[in-house]
Amino acid sequence: MNNQANEHPPTYRAVITGTGSFAPEKILTNDELAKRVDTSDEWITTRTGIKVRHVAADNETTAFLATEAAKIALADADVKTTDLELIIVATITPEMVFPSTASFVQRALQANKAWVFDLAAACSGFIYSLSIVQQFMENGRLNNALVIGAETLTKITNWKDRTSCILFGDGAGAVVLERKSGGQKGILYSTMFSDGNRWQALNCQAYGSRHPAAKPLDDPKKIYMEIKGREVYQQAVRRIVETVTECLHACNLSVDDVAMLISHQMNARIIESAAKRLEFPSEKVFININEYGNTSAASVPLAFDECRRQGKIKEGDTVIFVAFGAGLTWGANVVQF
Repeated sequence: MNNQANEHPPTYRAVITGTGSFAPEKILTNDELAKRVDTSDEWITTRTGIKVRHVAADNETTAFLATEAAKIALADADVKTTDLELIIVATITPEMVFPSTASFVQRALQANKAWVFDLAAACSGFIYSLSIVQQFMENGRLNNALVIGAETLTKITNWKDRTSCILFGDGAGAVVLERKSGGQKGILYSTMFSDGNRWQALNCQAYGSRHPAAKPLDDPKKIYMEIKGREVYQQAVRRIVETVTECLHACNLSVDDVAMLISHQMNARIIESAAKRLEFPSEKVFININEYGNTSAASVPLAFDECRRQGKIKEGDTVIFVAFGAGLTWGANVVQF
């Protein structure tokens, strides 16, 4: 699916007016992980770029992390919770099967005017969510929205599997979008893709209708995330390169026109390899996986907020968000901030 860029810009645009992020206080280092499984700080750092990850406490749920990030973004945008019209929470670690995590965020914020839902597209969830908001705002149907990526992946991590437990962390990132007219700011272009034939590359199989809670699992490990690293690596690099290239062509942009490429933080080697093929210089590629690990749907908004607060993005800059994750799903947004 493509949200086509054209010579006649829409009357309205979805403009990001506030950002926020939140991560649990507890930190798990590589050295601490090496006491649990056969690994080392050098091994993890060399292969993934990760040094530490944040771990949610028992009482820190996905909705809690999402709400904390949302409060910061709303304050940054100077938007009242009572004025919110839509809340989307992108997550694969929801508060519970139902109701949606977004319902709990709405309750915590007392945003009673908003309609709310969760979006489950794994690491691409935030990208997908922005595209949905883009459509509503360009059509004039929505004045504002809160989009959150939030995950507590450590709660579905197999801490005995050294190939996967080193990767994941918990956190949340949020943005406030407002409908604006007569300007160049906002989401300029979005593109999304999926390939369900490769679902086994990244999955967590229990507990859904295929493996219901009332039926014993044929493999107890199905309650945890499973990742096929080599296949994911190859697909991720390829799809990121293809998707960002499409964005540049569709928006008539060169690498020089883009201030920052903010990728889903799945693996520093994947991001660096894709950036090299795209000929993006390192100073235009934001990487913070060393401090957070892979936080799935939270990683792009968390990185965007951190990048902005470090002064690496200024008003008027063009930024590309790109993500690749389970489904398989991938996509990108071009945003003028």
